[in-house]
Amino acid sequence: MKKIESFLVNHLLLKRGIYVSRKDALGDKAITTFDIRMKEPNNEPVINTSELHTIEHTGATFLRNHPEYDEETVYFGPMGCRTGYYLILKGDKTSNDIVPIIVEMFEFIQDFDDKVPGADEKSCGNYLDMNLPMAKYEAKKFLKEVLYNIKPENLNYPK
Repeated sequence: MKKIESFLVNHLLLKRGIYVSRKDALGDKAITTFDIRMKEPNNEPVINTSELHTIEHTGATFLRNHPEYDEETVYFGPMGCRTGYYLILKGDKTSNDIVPIIVEMFEFIQDFDDKVPGADEKSCGNYLDMNLPMAKYEAKKFLKEVLYNIKPENLNYPK
């Protein structure tokens, strides 16, 4: 069986950042999948499930309510390895194209001080597994250590 594209990325060299994971065509339209890598794979602790879940809820809500990205957002959700998220957007985009919206999203998360969107029994299948203070901590850390001073090696997969 052939390996899927994400398994071909050299995780021994992968840094935290924003990467184009793949580009696909849906009819005559393009979609771009991004790898939003918050943790350096196999070199630092992964994101705990409760803050991972909280970032998913707040990040997806932010994107779906954004005046420009609401209609462009196809999907935002966590990676199974718990080192980051996948973001799928309509259009043929680059990592550089989305740095501003990713910064804006993580600033929204770090500053969020309300009830986590969708964190109730009716709206979520695991609504008790949320940790807003730690989600805010992880967002602030990612902003400070990566996003505010993003470099080419944080925008292009290693060879």
